[in-house]
Amino acid sequence: MGEWIGVVGTVFFWTFLTAVILVPIYLRHRDRSQMQETLRTALEKGQTLPTELVTALQNSVASKTMPTREGDLRRGIVLIAVGLGFCALGYGLWYGLMTVDDTAAYITGGCTAGVGAIPGLIGVAYLLLWATKRNTPAA
Repeated sequence: MGEWIGVVGTVFFWTFLTAVILVPIYLRHRDRSQMQETLRTALEKGQTLPTELVTALQNSVASKTMPTREGDLRRGIVLIAVGLGFCALGYGLWYGLMTVDDTAAYITGGCTAGVGAIPGLIGVAYLLLWATKRNTPAA
């Protein structure tokens, strides 16, 4: 019975992870397909596209190509906060496990805090990008 719990848990984990990744991609693809079908139908009927629509479509594509300075700052702060959260979790695990076993406490707390270093350092890199773009003129 215990081995089935591990199998079911693993299947649920990977199914959830796949759904979290693939569902937004599918929804974005469906929205684009519907938009293209609507535009195609309008053009086939001889309707002209409003200039506001063409401008909005061009701006949505252009805004996704180059990240802004404010976006770098926001991403940097969020990633550093996530890193600090993992470090705090590692400290809490270390502190809680010290009563059980020193070795387990050091390994668990250190590994969890080490995982927090990854998003934290990526956040620092975003802050460096923000700082270097800060004095450049906006495009």
